Amino acid sequence: MQNYCGVDTSKDWLDCFIAPSHFERFEITAEGIGRLAGFVQSRGSPLVAMEASGGVEQMAFLTLWQSGVACAVVNPRSVRDFARAHGSSGVIWGHLEKTDRLDAKVIAHYFAIKALQPMPLPSEKPRRLSALSARMRQVVSDMTVQKQRLHSASCDVSKSGLLELIGVLKRQSKSLGKSLSAEIASLIAADPLWAKIDVTLRSVKGVADRTVATLMADLPELGCLSNGAISKIVGVAPLADDSGKRPGIRRTCGGRAGVRSILFLVADIVRKYDQSMSDFRDRLVAKGKKKMVIRIALAHKLLVRPNAKVREVRAEHAKMTCRAR
Repeated sequence: MQNYCGVDTSKDWLDCFIAPSHFERFEITAEGIGRLAGFVQSRGSPLVAMEASGGVEQMAFLTLWQSGVACAVVNPRSVRDFARAHGSSGVIWGHLEKTDRLDAKVIAHYFAIKALQPMPLPSEKPRRLSALSARMRQVVSDMTVQKQRLHSASCDVSKSGLLELIGVLKRQSKSLGKSLSAEIASLIAADPLWAKIDVTLRSVKGVADRTVATLMADLPELGCLSNGAISKIVGVAPLADDSGKRPGIRRTCGGRAGVRSILFLVADIVRKYDQSMSDFRDRLVAKGKKKMVIRIALAHKLLVRPNAKVREVRAEHAKMTCRAR
């Protein structure tokens, strides 16, 4: 595990461990991350591995790359499962405790065993599209949260305050939604490949601005993977759970919640215009399938269509690019 670097990310700190025994803590500031880069480079670490932490790790990831330090972001669940596999009840190499330093050590060990490769630094346009799409979701989410609170409020003062806040959010949502949609549309139109993918996605009835932005920002693998692989990434693929003669119940697991939620919504709209989708739903209802099973099945069916279409667009674009060269 010599020179492998693991970084545990929290709100304010980056706890770094480089094998065999170098620990250091750095602030999540430009200066702190710069010192982390120097610390890593001075000890000859080939790569920094850090857990995904709700976007908190992005500043460190980008700054380290810009400082010439290759980085990889790992799935926290994979690291936790790896840690559990090294001992029962959370015992890791004789430790019962859980601290940021120990977490960094586990990440470094995971990095060494898995022989991780650096993640490519995303270009400015995909990062910008992702940020705009995320802000669009936040606007909708804020409104939903306040409406739920209003529904459960029993005090007149609380209701009055919530109604006032919802009014403000509605006005902001209307103006901000228009500006975000316009900027996203401009960003997509400026890229030849994205423009073609945009047209392809909108060829499905029910797919509009928000869906296009979410798919392109949060599912960049669309059209690059098989239907089965893309379904697993999103979390709409029923996974086998068989053992011996026992056929287990197939369940979905994990995935990208933002993409999945919008697919649920759009699939319910699409089936009103698409007879094949409507017939598919009716067959599932006739078989007595549960409501959530039907929602997942419709979302899966909706996802594989644009995946196949975007795959063709990407292939054609690649051919045209090669000819131009």
